[in-house]
Amino acid sequence: MDFYDLGLVDELLDALDAMNIRNPTPIQQQAIPIALGGHDLIACAQTGTGKTAAFVLPVMNKLFESNSSGTRALILAPTRELAMQIDQQIEGLSYFVSQSSIAVYGGGVGEVFDRQRKAFDSGVDIIVATPGRLLSFLSSGMLKLDQVKFLILDEADRMLDMGFYEDIMRIISYLPKERQNLMFSATMSPRIRQLAQSILKDPKEVSVAIAKPAAGIDQQVYLLKEDQKIPMLERILSEEKYQSGIIFSSRKELVKQLFHSLRKKGFACQSFHSDLEQNEREEIMRDFRNRKLRYLIGTDVLSRGIDVEGIDLVVNYDAPPDAEDYVHRIGRTARASSTGTAITFIDAKDIRRFQRIEQLIAMKVKRMPIPEELGPGIDENAPVDPSAKKKRPFKGKKKRPNGGAPRTNPA
Repeated sequence: MDFYDLGLVDELLDALDAMNIRNPTPIQQQAIPIALGGHDLIACAQTGTGKTAAFVLPVMNKLFESNSSGTRALILAPTRELAMQIDQQIEGLSYFVSQSSIAVYGGGVGEVFDRQRKAFDSGVDIIVATPGRLLSFLSSGMLKLDQVKFLILDEADRMLDMGFYEDIMRIISYLPKERQNLMFSATMSPRIRQLAQSILKDPKEVSVAIAKPAAGIDQQVYLLKEDQKIPMLERILSEEKYQSGIIFSSRKELVKQLFHSLRKKGFACQSFHSDLEQNEREEIMRDFRNRKLRYLIGTDVLSRGIDVEGIDLVVNYDAPPDAEDYVHRIGRTARASSTGTAITFIDAKDIRRFQRIEQLIAMKVKRMPIPEELGPGIDENAPVDPSAKKKRPFKGKKKRPNGGAPRTNPA
């Protein structure tokens, strides 16, 4: 199957040809006809499956056919990096259909704010926004969304994890009741289904490769002591076979430490974390895409917020707390049917965490031999030393807040 079989207008097909995009991915094959047919949709697809084009293409197609003006499509995303990525893809596809878009996110300088406000005044066709920033514009009266015909929620599970449920529902209160809704999520948890029930109308549902890493990823594990991790990392990065990579850590403080350590060793790397200003983050991403930087070191904000081709290495310096985040992390490599390597360092405290990961992906990741000069690593099958367990002092029974009323989940 190719895009000509999906019913897209010639102008979008020309744009795809110009971008050398020929064949739709499975999620695009399933989602685009449903969206073009006017149905609400809930789609479950992991990162790297082409889901952005799965909702951008049909929305742009319908906007082109309607030939009306004003802001008619709203796309909500959890992070500024993802919002910018979606906006860039729209910009690439809009050459032949002359549609405008703007990425709306917080943390920018006054110049960014002015550009966003001018776009609102001119009636930009598509807004791609993070919930918090968009809500501030709506609350101030600087933005009206009464002409919106299409609402898209991308990475809805991540937005719920970040506490955006109430913001999403408030934003929806500003939209017309008659609209088409598309929701994309990497997981299909009960909270996601509850959100779908409150937003979507008789939705169609598609699922592609839920919680399974891409087949082209060579997954590896090193069982290491804590003091072996940095020497092992330096050894891996010194291998010339890797041209571009991301090193993940669950803690921002460790990201900074790794950056300083690797930079001293002469590696072309940069850290990526929430303490950086927006213009700094944008410059780092430009350098990484343009291969001025060989390696990025970051937290899980990088696992869903960027789409860069040619990343052939992912290193998990520690196992992520959430098993599904492992899939998102390693999904940065082997994108678009390419291949890549994903290496995870496991120390004694990460063993159980990685066991949950292997249960999720339904496979045993191959264990790699440790170089002799680093000494022996850890034994994952060794019994836990009872004396290593610390008992918490008893402080009495905890009282619930609000007079004993159980806490409720707003999602």
